[in-house]
Amino acid sequence: MRHNKKFNHLGRTASHRNAMLSNMATSLIMHKRITTTVAKAKALKKYVEPLITKCKQDTTNSRRVVFSYLQDKYAVTELFKEVSVKVADRPGGYTRIIKTGHRLGDNAEMCFIELVDFDENMAKQTVKKTRTRRSKKSAEGAAVAETKAEETPKAE
Repeated sequence: MRHNKKFNHLGRTASHRNAMLSNMATSLIMHKRITTTVAKAKALKKYVEPLITKCKQDTTNSRRVVFSYLQDKYAVTELFKEVSVKVADRPGGYTRIIKTGHRLGDNAEMCFIELVDFDENMAKQTVKKTRTRRSKKSAEGAAVAETKAEETPKAE
């Protein structure tokens, strides 16, 4: 019986799996978004989210604990200096997995995993540009006319 054996071993030994997840977590922290398979992304999400929660308290012990998982002092510095500031008020859910289709070679389901608060593309999509039928010259003329109308006093 396989009671309480939930996590995905990813077809690797424990040492290989830990090294791979550590390297992927370091890349995610440094680059804010990485492309990988869905299975690895789900395993990485379970690996990196407790580390991000731990970085909210900038103590010597929490830095040592995070370093024992990541083994990269630059990633630890990035996590505690920049990432912790952005996620300070977020209660969890620091990463997002977006599926991108299947890989051409072996048809593996691919995705990218990213840190939620560092996504510039999604923030840009919320601001929509208005489209008008006027040409640029008439739009500039209308803007000039509005500024002139504001400058002239109105008769009451």
